[in-house]
Amino acid sequence: MRARIAWGLASFLLVILVGLMTWEPFFAPAPAAPAPRSYSVQITRDEFGVPHVHGKSDPDVAFGIAFAHAEDDFATLQDVAAMTRGRYGAIAGVNGAKVDFAFHLLDARGTVRRRYAALPADTRALLDAYAAGLNTYAAKHPAEIKLARLFPLNGRDIATGFALRQPFFFGLDNVIGALVGDTPLGADNGPALDGKPLPDYEHGGGSLIPAAVDPIARPGPLPIGEDAALAGSNAFAVAPSRSGDGVTRLVSNAHQPYRGGVAWYEIVVESDNGWHMAGALFPGMPFLALGHNEALGWTNTVNRPDLIDTYKLVLDGDGSHYRLDGKWQPLEKLRVWLPVRFGPLVLPVPKTVWRSIHGPVIVNREGAFAIRYAAIDSIANIADYYHLNKARNFAEWQALMAKHPLPSTNFIYADRAGNIAYLYNAAFPVRRPGFDWRRTLPGDRSDLIWHETVRSEQVPHYLNPASGFLYNANNTPFRAAGKGHDLDPAQTSPLLGVELDETNRSRRAGRLMDATNPIGRRDLHAIKYDTGYERTAEVAWMLDGIARLDVRNDPVLSKAQALIGGWDLRADGRNPGDALAVMVLKDAMKTSYQHTVPPDPRAQLEWASSHLMKYFGRLDPPLGRVERLRQGPGKYRIDLPLDGGGDTLRAATSWNVDPKDGRLLIKHGDSFVMFIEWPQDGKVTSRSVQPFGAATTRPDSPHFTDQAPLFAAHRLKPVHFFAADVTAHAVRRYVVSNR
Repeated sequence: MRARIAWGLASFLLVILVGLMTWEPFFAPAPAAPAPRSYSVQITRDEFGVPHVHGKSDPDVAFGIAFAHAEDDFATLQDVAAMTRGRYGAIAGVNGAKVDFAFHLLDARGTVRRRYAALPADTRALLDAYAAGLNTYAAKHPAEIKLARLFPLNGRDIATGFALRQPFFFGLDNVIGALVGDTPLGADNGPALDGKPLPDYEHGGGSLIPAAVDPIARPGPLPIGEDAALAGSNAFAVAPSRSGDGVTRLVSNAHQPYRGGVAWYEIVVESDNGWHMAGALFPGMPFLALGHNEALGWTNTVNRPDLIDTYKLVLDGDGSHYRLDGKWQPLEKLRVWLPVRFGPLVLPVPKTVWRSIHGPVIVNREGAFAIRYAAIDSIANIADYYHLNKARNFAEWQALMAKHPLPSTNFIYADRAGNIAYLYNAAFPVRRPGFDWRRTLPGDRSDLIWHETVRSEQVPHYLNPASGFLYNANNTPFRAAGKGHDLDPAQTSPLLGVELDETNRSRRAGRLMDATNPIGRRDLHAIKYDTGYERTAEVAWMLDGIARLDVRNDPVLSKAQALIGGWDLRADGRNPGDALAVMVLKDAMKTSYQHTVPPDPRAQLEWASSHLMKYFGRLDPPLGRVERLRQGPGKYRIDLPLDGGGDTLRAATSWNVDPKDGRLLIKHGDSFVMFIEWPQDGKVTSRSVQPFGAATTRPDSPHFTDQAPLFAAHRLKPVHFFAADVTAHAVRRYVVSNR
């Protein structure tokens, strides 16, 4: 009898185990293929493996973009695709389930369901074609698929990726993370951005599910893309009047993670319908995010406009209704199940999401908070962003920018006519005066629910300043064109919430560009790769704090203090204090940009000194021994020295510490770098480089790391833009179709 019971129990547990290993694909939404259509594209790979995609139509090219990208990084593209279905937790576990929670909370799929048909036909055709390219690759390589029933994809899936991810570039993840953690946004929460209290990310609680299982039990930013909005990005534009040789120059240096869902992918595209552009895009994008066509180019840097408002709702007794203009409205409530992978098992975790007329709602111990953010319930900007790729002059480009092709991020522009421009792009809501929009608003007044955006001419912008140059390094737009040529902040409405702070990179760039005349090719290269710190703000505060420490009874700290005292304020690897200084300053450099609590000088000095002594046996190892560009294993493994630091123009923003040898493995900072030039004859040329290569997740490919030596040495490779140049440097050429 006991044996039968034991056998029955074991059989029952086995059934449960098998069920937890296999249930998720069967309960996932059924995938739907795009409308049947044939695509054909020619892909040419150059000596660095960069794909040059040519097709008869724009949809053919979008099909080729997806296929070429999948050849180089199908794993990441699948992650992004899973996000658009609310299934990322089945791949990435708890971190993925956080993204899935955001997917349901923001109703990303619902936005697409409501708005997709209103997209222009050419944009829908592009999205469908891109999905078909991924489907074709998946069909040809079934062994690489890591989540059952993920394919086929369609254009709505691709559009959902935009609806889900774009708000997180202006900080929506921080607000969601804080509210999930029961942080009252209207209270005094410490450091502020222009007076707006920031969430206390150490505050926890608010979940009924144990933290070991609950994917959102702990607050904090959601991993939509690793470090999606970390401090970083430089941009420079130089007009012919300042270049010394009549050349118009644009430098794109958008800092992103080296790997993952928001890592850059370089590509050149050309269709017979007039789409011809070189630059880079993110996984899941069917067009380029930045770069140049024959006539013009642009790049981006992250800005920090106030595009998010929170409202505290007044609920009725049972929490099923909220009050609005004296009447009770039903609070929408939806139970969702998040798939969370733990090893071979995928656990179904229940969560509840709410919505009001304001937008998504989070209910915590402090009450119910509604969130409204720029481009809420909209995907119209996808079409404008695509059409931006095909703009032929500044007037066309400017008209598209007026529609906000992105809800946020700065745009820095240049063209063959010699124009340079900078637009502090942001879809600012038209807010009612008389309220403190920096704090939580009353949720029972409909007149505080905005619906329109501020006209683009009302936000800070520059066109052809007399200085002949423009720059941005994630700083206030009121420092961009040099002394005597910057905008006056008093001319911009404080209701917009435009940031006023600077970064070390912006201070450094402004000083160097002001002092350099003319700014030629070599000068601009030297400025972009500058490793210097300005001894002001957080740098001065930290160095002065270390100088004041009493470390007479600690020989190691005394020597460390002396090294810092003799440091030359450069992270170029030439001073014995470089490695120590870069480590000591890393967290301090985040203080102004991310508005965190300043680190303690003694604690920073102790940590950095201890680390260097433990792993290197000395306080003054060369910087290049400590900072490394590492990718492997395999035949094409690389391990190279790097320079630069946190918030230097040669950016090494963040790192992982290798526990075996203590090296700082740079994972974010300088990523895709592109120098673009229009000489007086107007024929564009460009050069570029990436940290590793075109095939970042293919260890057996020679393009896994072939750009790394150039990247480490501050060198660039040519971009083959025109057909004759592409042919001359073709290493492999092939046709792909879904016929």
